[in-house]
Parts: sequence; C-alpha cells; structure tokens
Amino acid sequence: MKISIQRLNEAVHMEAKNEDGVTLQMDGTGEIGGINGGFRPMQMLLAAAGGCSAIDVVGILQKQKQNPDDLKIEVTGERVNVKEYSEFKTVHIHFILKGAHLDEKKVARAIDLSINKYCSVSKTLEKTAKVTSSFEIVG
Repeated sequence: MKISIQRLNEAVHMEAKNEDGVTLQMDGTGEIGGINGGFRPMQMLLAAAGGCSAIDVVGILQKQKQNPDDLKIEVTGERVNVKEYSEFKTVHIHFILKGAHLDEKKVARAIDLSINKYCSVSKTLEKTAKVTSSFEIVG
C-alpha cells in the first residue's frame, strides 16, 4: 500500500493520492495556516473507521440476505492530550439503517463482527481508544 501526499499551497493544504489515482484533500485549522480545504488527519481516522465498518456490515448483511435500503454512519471521537500530541480516548460508531425487513439480531451481529473482529481500522484504534457502537433501524 502506498499513499503520495502533495502540498497544494504555501501553508498546510495537502492532497493525498492512492495507487489507483483516487485523491482526497487534507488541511489544518486556520490557527495553523489551514484554509479548511479538506479533512484534518484525525477526522480522517474517524472517517476511516466508519468506512471500514460500513464495508464490513454491508457485506455481512448481504450474505444474510439482509439488504438495507440505505445506510448512514455517524462517528464521534473524544481526544485526550498525551505529551505533545493527542489521541482518541473514545470512538463511537452509530449505524442508521433503513429497511422494512431488516432483522435486528442479524444487524446487531453484523456490526459486532465488524467492530470486534474484521474492521482493521477499529482494531487499530482500540489500542488507545475504547471503540463502541450502536444502531437504529428506520423504515
């Protein structure tokens, strides 16, 4: 795996590119010269946790013939200062699934498998943060 990062301005606005040529932009707050032109790196960690788990959950549910009409994930994190840096103390991933025929037990199992077994990002984050999850089914 390889990511290339290119500085886009005279401050801290950056563009990351993966091996497939897909890009995303990163930036800092105005306090450090950023223009809010992209995700901050710690926000990217939360987005990665949500995205990783979403991919797992959709795949597990599809195998169980449980296809949600829609899926939304809200990820929150609380940081704590450790010396010169901060790390996540808690990460919470909340799943909002839409579908009239979704089995609540299967959804709960899919989320549990993702967070506690398959999602590499949440498994990495759990080394410093308590990673929790919740869900709701609408429709």
